[in-house]
Amino acid sequence: MITTLKLFLIVIHTFICSIFAMIFALTDRSHTLYFKLSKYFSGGVLWLSGIKLEITGLENLDKKKTYVFVSNHSSQYDIVVLQKTIPNRMAMIFKKELAKIPFFGWQLAMGPYVMIDRENYEKALKSIDEAKVKMQKHNISIVVFAEGTRSKTGEIQPFKRGAFRLATQVGYPIIPTTIIGSNKIMPKGTFKIRRGTIKVHFDKPIGSGSNVTRQQEIDLMNRVREIIVQNHK
Repeated sequence: MITTLKLFLIVIHTFICSIFAMIFALTDRSHTLYFKLSKYFSGGVLWLSGIKLEITGLENLDKKKTYVFVSNHSSQYDIVVLQKTIPNRMAMIFKKELAKIPFFGWQLAMGPYVMIDRENYEKALKSIDEAKVKMQKHNISIVVFAEGTRSKTGEIQPFKRGAFRLATQVGYPIIPTTIIGSNKIMPKGTFKIRRGTIKVHFDKPIGSGSNVTRQQEIDLMNRVREIIVQNHK
């Protein structure tokens, strides 16, 4: 377990980085400083938490291209892990409730990330359009947690079509992304943080095309999930 002092330092680190993130979001419309800060923030959290990373599959990525990273999700640490390991300019899809968190949530809403209302279908569709614009205008890759919520056991849950839909609608290649071990670091429903190693694997891009049919979307969703399940074993 990490000490109370380190937990305090993580909170302070998050607060300071959130302040700078809001400043960068207001002053740098290219988001270059924001993305650099996200690497510094995530690296600091992982270092303070005593977490090491093992990364494979980086040879499957082109840093200059735009992708949709579809990942499994079982811990709050998945976010900082992907911020640190994805070499492309990257933004998360985050639920609107997080925007209410002072400083940290505010900078999410102000930055290049995409807020989604999971309870309002029409607003969720607008979020997809917003993601498209950001991806095209700023060469930003998007991360999607297709399970919709964190897994309590670490096992891969069924993908939700609503969560996966963005991956097919924006028309960019999909990168199946597998996170292994984060549920042991900080399981869902607890604030206890254990030291350890988290593994991340990036698979080869899968073309999603455009104007996919409902069945094609389902088939692609199942294919991506199966890749992640096999990597997770």
